[in-house]
Amino acid sequence: MEKIEMICINCPLGCNLTVEKDGENFKVSGNTCPRGEKYAISELTHPTRTLTTTVAVGNREGKYVAVKSKNPISKGKLFDAMKEVNAIKVEAPIKAGDVVIANIFGESDIIATSSCD
Repeated sequence: MEKIEMICINCPLGCNLTVEKDGENFKVSGNTCPRGEKYAISELTHPTRTLTTTVAVGNREGKYVAVKSKNPISKGKLFDAMKEVNAIKVEAPIKAGDVVIANIFGESDIIATSSCD
């Protein structure tokens, strides 16, 4: 049986979790809510992260617009996603919520979180 220690990042409590892994079965302790158990199992089986960064605005020299993934994407694909995002420029005007890259790696849209006129 494998024992793994981690800190839950779902809320500000930051519970110290202990996960006992026995084959495909998980037993989570130390969590104060059900989200801690869900987080621990997800982190060990399929970790994901929300990508946040900026994209250059092509027709506004020196301007950037904030973007993020609409849904979390696989942690292992973050660097590849950043390469895709860094390779593009958007044209103003752009509004918060506009899709900058649709369906990156089949996991999420990259959307603007700020506006640029």
